[in-house]
Amino acid sequence: MGKRILAILGSTGSIGRQALEVVRQHPDLFEIDLLTANNNSRLLVEQALEFDANNVVICNPDKYREVSDALDSSLVKTFCGMDSVCDLVSGDTVDMVLTAMVGFSGLRSTVAAIEAGKPIALANKETLVAAGGIVMKLAEDKNVPVLPVDSEHSAIFQCLQGSNGAPVRKIHLTASGGPFRTWTKEQLEKATRKEALKHPNWKMGEKITIDSATMMNKGLEIIEAKWLFGVSPEKINVVVHPESIIHSMVEYADGAVIAQLGHPDMKEPIQYALGYPARLELDNRKLDFASLGSLSFHAPDFDRFPALRIAYESIRRGGNMPCVMNAANEIAVAAFLREKIGFYDICDTVEYCIEHVPFIAEPCLEDIFSSNDEAAAIAAEYIRQNL
Repeated sequence: MGKRILAILGSTGSIGRQALEVVRQHPDLFEIDLLTANNNSRLLVEQALEFDANNVVICNPDKYREVSDALDSSLVKTFCGMDSVCDLVSGDTVDMVLTAMVGFSGLRSTVAAIEAGKPIALANKETLVAAGGIVMKLAEDKNVPVLPVDSEHSAIFQCLQGSNGAPVRKIHLTASGGPFRTWTKEQLEKATRKEALKHPNWKMGEKITIDSATMMNKGLEIIEAKWLFGVSPEKINVVVHPESIIHSMVEYADGAVIAQLGHPDMKEPIQYALGYPARLELDNRKLDFASLGSLSFHAPDFDRFPALRIAYESIRRGGNMPCVMNAANEIAVAAFLREKIGFYDICDTVEYCIEHVPFIAEPCLEDIFSSNDEAAAIAAEYIRQNL
């Protein structure tokens, strides 16, 4: 493969930092054009100087002067705000866009990149949760590949390679079960922020770690898988796999199951997306099957973890409901991280919003943005008045 010039949206987050580790290992194959961050101005400046980025965007306007002054003596050009992100990902100098921004904020820039014909390495699952039908139709119209970075969706994508269009019977989406896999419902009712952030296998950002604890993260992945792979929710099965060695599986019509295995390390799926279709050397921990011991699997508990049920119900209903679910969850998780609400209050808030935001069967992109804003406002008010 030739050298690819990258835009990394959310470069200071967990995925963005690991993507830059991949770039460090392959300076002959990857070059940085654009790095963006929301608030972490100090790390953004360090990254821009190390990787000789052409452009950086700090989305928080209060941080703009700090970044601009720090990069003033360099050749790096500094911009501010989401409008700048959308303009720069559309530029001729970008070959591929890694969307690693957290939450709904990633939708607008992803749409801008697709409209400009840029291949997408998608790490922002909320983009497809909120507007999967719109985004994937646009990608099809523009003939733009959307390559999954999520470890589970990357695994599914890899398992589908070479299938020659064979019918898929089931997608088995694995879940670690998070830090509360063995907790009782009574224990979960008292779960704290500190306990929820202790993920047993993965090192991730706070929001996604809480989503893993509630299993909403797996619910979001169910919806994302529907759009990425064109399957109905009935064909997506969640299986709890505490060791996180099998990242997901595809079962074919003849009963054969193909799985993708590896240690819990996001650099592998990041690199696979950035380098696709090539498989590149990666300095990471390799599997030693003799030392693995046993691998275990369990059915998920929809009673202790109602987020899974809510996600299935939302995608079956369709329309703007997955967007509403996602928006309410973002507000509720933020409140939980501020220790303003309890663990089960997160799902209670989400269900309240699903019941109170008007249903739109065939939303356009403008409807998605308005549904997101309405759900967020209702969630915030529900928390303020009731929790």
